[in-house]
Amino acid sequence: MQYKWLNKENNKNLIVFFNGWGMDEKIVSDLYAQNYDILTLFDYRTIETPDFDFSNYEKKYLIAWSMGVFVCNYFYEQYKNFNRYIAINGTLKPIDDNYGIPKNIYDLTVANFNEMSCSKFMRKISATKNLQEYTSRSLNELKEELISIRDLKVNNFLPFDTAFLSTKDRIFPFKNMLNFWAEKNIKITEIENSHYIFDSYKNWSDFI
Repeated sequence: MQYKWLNKENNKNLIVFFNGWGMDEKIVSDLYAQNYDILTLFDYRTIETPDFDFSNYEKKYLIAWSMGVFVCNYFYEQYKNFNRYIAINGTLKPIDDNYGIPKNIYDLTVANFNEMSCSKFMRKISATKNLQEYTSRSLNELKEELISIRDLKVNNFLPFDTAFLSTKDRIFPFKNMLNFWAEKNIKITEIENSHYIFDSYKNWSDFI
């Protein structure tokens, strides 16, 4: 995994952002930090991070997008005492016929992954941006990340309290996401948008 501090000014509030597959920090770099320190994590080919010290922060928020909604739970012990947990267009069962991306679609994506299919996939993520501009990794690295996420095993899950779900999501079927989070009895905000929603928001605080 890789990480990048988007803002680190010894603020009292912290946001940790678990990114989606194939992206880096540039995908959320336009959001205003305000009075938050912002740490973003991405590149899930290997699932390990430094042992960050968050003890100086008064309030800590975890925001996760897409596959990051699942991956962050691998670090349950490190993040279990945060104040809030917000999911954006993802579930805790990301490869699932009823609650995530249907398994046969995910497996076919991995099996047939090439330059053309990657470009098509990126176009599905966003209706407004060419997201291939937000990654500098090779096709092999992106495929490795897909496989790593598929093979990841998680035993404990963080207590998400809010989910933002896009009605026009072409990656995670909206119905599947709604099925999953409705059973968790948490706050759900429906958005008329694609899988990528960050161009519709100005501030990190809009998600909290």
